[in-house]
Amino acid sequence: FMLTNRMVSPQTGAEGLAVRRLLIADGVDIDREFYLAITVDRARNTNTMIASAEGGVEIETVAEENPDAIIKTPLHPERGLEPYAARAVAFKLGFEGKQVGQAVAIMMRLAKLFTETDASLVEINPLIVTPPSEGHPNGRVLAIDAKFNFDDNALFRHKAIAALFDPSEENPSELRAKEHELSYVDLDGNIGCLVNGAGLAMSTMDIIKLHGGEPANFLDVGGSATEEAVREAFDIILADDRVQGVLVNIFGGIMQCDKIARAIVAAAKEVGFSVPLVVRLEGTNVGAARTILEEARRDIPTMVTATDLADAARKVCAAVAVPA
Repeated sequence: FMLTNRMVSPQTGAEGLAVRRLLIADGVDIDREFYLAITVDRARNTNTMIASAEGGVEIETVAEENPDAIIKTPLHPERGLEPYAARAVAFKLGFEGKQVGQAVAIMMRLAKLFTETDASLVEINPLIVTPPSEGHPNGRVLAIDAKFNFDDNALFRHKAIAALFDPSEENPSELRAKEHELSYVDLDGNIGCLVNGAGLAMSTMDIIKLHGGEPANFLDVGGSATEEAVREAFDIILADDRVQGVLVNIFGGIMQCDKIARAIVAAAKEVGFSVPLVVRLEGTNVGAARTILEEARRDIPTMVTATDLADAARKVCAAVAVPA
C-alpha cells in the first residue's frame, strides 16, 4: 500500500514525494516519545541541538502550538556538544536513572555524526523509551527513526554519501539547473526571477513580496555564467507553468550586462517570452546591454525595462495583476 502512494509532510510540500523504497525494522513497544535534532541555527550563527519531550509529531507543529516545549542548546564552536550540556538536556526532558546515560550517549554520537558528515540537519523523531522489561527495569532509550540533510557543497568529501543521491527524488528543474552550474530553488509563487548573486537574489525576492508579489523561484546565475547557461536559466523559468511574469535583476561586476542582454535576445528567439518580462541592469557594459535590448524591443514585445529594483518590482507585480 505505501509503495503506491505519496508521502506528504511540511518538508515535501503539498504534492509530496513518491514512496519508492521501504525500510522494515522490528517493532518496539513505546512508553514515551521525544524529539532530538542538531541543525544549523542561522539566527544564532551556530549549530544547535533541538530537543522536546513531545516526540513523534512534526517539530513545526510543536513550535507553533507549544513553543515552550522546545529546548535549544547551542554547540560550542570548537568542542561541539559538551557532556554537561547533554546531561542538562536529558534531565530537562525527564529521563531518569540509567536512561540519562543512554540519552546522553545518543546525543553525543548525534553531534559527532553531524560534524563528521558536514550535515545541515540530523534528526531523530521519535527517540523513545521502551516500557520496563526483564534486564531493563528503566526501559531502553532507542532511536527508531532518523533524517539527514547534507551540505551539497561538502559532498566531495563524502563519496559514500554522494553515492546515495537519487535523481528521481529531486525536483527536475533543480537538477537541470545543477547540470549548468546554476543555483535554483523552486518556490510557490508566479514571478520568475533571474538574478546574479545570492544576496541580490534574496533582496529581489524580498522586494517582490514587499510589493505584494510571490517569487516562483530563487535563481542565481553567478558571476561567470556563459550565455548558454543564462539561456538555459530562462528556459527553466519559462518551463514552469505557474510563471506569469519574469524579473531579471543584474548588477554587473564580474558578470557583464551585455552578456545577459544577448542571452535575453537569444532566449526570445529560441523559446519566446509569452509572459511579461521586466529587466533591470546596472554595472559592467550596461550601456551596450541597453542598446542590445532597445534594438531587440520589436522582437520581444512583452519586455519592459526598469530604472532600479523598486521600479522593477512594481512593474512585474503590476504585470501579473497583483493588487496595488
